[in-house]
Amino acid sequence: MILLLRASLAGALLITLAACGATGAAADASADGTDPDSATASGASSSVSLPVVAEPVTEGDLVLSINTTGQVRSDAEGRLRAEVGGPVEKVNVRPGDRVHKGQVLVELDPRPFDLAVQEAQVAVDLAELQHQDNYLPDSAATGKMPTQRRLDASVTRSGLAAARVRLDRAKLDRERATIVAPFNGVVDRLNVVPGDRLTAGQEITTIVDLQNLRIEAAVLEHDLPLIKVGGEAVITSAALAGQAFNGRVVAVLPLVDSTTRAGRAFVRTQGNGTLRPGMYADVRLEAQRLPDRRLVPTRAIIERDGRPLVFVIKDGRAQWTYILPGRSNGRVTEVLPDSVSGVIPVNPGDQVIVQGHLTLTHDAPVRVVAQREQAPGARD
Repeated sequence: MILLLRASLAGALLITLAACGATGAAADASADGTDPDSATASGASSSVSLPVVAEPVTEGDLVLSINTTGQVRSDAEGRLRAEVGGPVEKVNVRPGDRVHKGQVLVELDPRPFDLAVQEAQVAVDLAELQHQDNYLPDSAATGKMPTQRRLDASVTRSGLAAARVRLDRAKLDRERATIVAPFNGVVDRLNVVPGDRLTAGQEITTIVDLQNLRIEAAVLEHDLPLIKVGGEAVITSAALAGQAFNGRVVAVLPLVDSTTRAGRAFVRTQGNGTLRPGMYADVRLEAQRLPDRRLVPTRAIIERDGRPLVFVIKDGRAQWTYILPGRSNGRVTEVLPDSVSGVIPVNPGDQVIVQGHLTLTHDAPVRVVAQREQAPGARD
């Protein structure tokens, strides 16, 4: 019993000393004029920087645009047909091969064409002799050459003119027996093999130019007056995630479809082999250009208490900055001068938060984990 009593007294003494120590620490904190709980919480929060994604404020033209769709087509898609008939001797390409202008694709057996040229040449030689027989005897007797008019009549009468035409045609047919690429491109289809006998007009192959492309974009009739020849365009496709192609409007066609109430604009662009004819593409056409505007990414703008603002990163902290937004193209928005001070509250080069800012508070510590470049066509 005495041992148990001593143990209880010792435990109580330890608890009392621990409580006194905690009270003393609280008293010291109170003496400094701070609340212990708040000091602990602020110390923990100040050591945590929230990860965010930022983009820069820019100065430039605000391009207002019209979004539409269109089909990609090649500026040059050649379906090559045989111009003369004959047996195929050589096929020098396969589907998918890249070819250059003038490259030999298919060769017909040249022997029949060579014989036709030789036969035509013999006919020319015979007609030449007949022509000479028409004027040489008279010239030898008189010692004078006939007039040019008599010479021309002799050429026609002897059949020399017709023989020369037949020789030129035989030579042309011999050239046509070799089928060459009319422009740089890629072989899409090949319909012949060695040993086939071609007839004039039979399709041989299809060559497609993948470099020079055009998009036929549908534009609603009330938007047609906003589209100008020479305006810029940005082409994207669901099949080419993350890729964008810059193009230019080269024509606005005159007819409007009476059913869809839409016209067509032709956009030219340069392909790199991934954007292919036949694909459907999303097209953003320049409709109006507002020069010299202060621009922020549209995703950076949020509302607090009914007022638009952006978070500007300064010294590692997110500064709550109210703005007056102007016109927008969906990607960037112009910032107008303040109605009272006349000053635009953000400057070119300022980093504004576009991701991770929906629940931020003013002056919250942040760290930028990515700085995104501006998308193609957002600003020129």
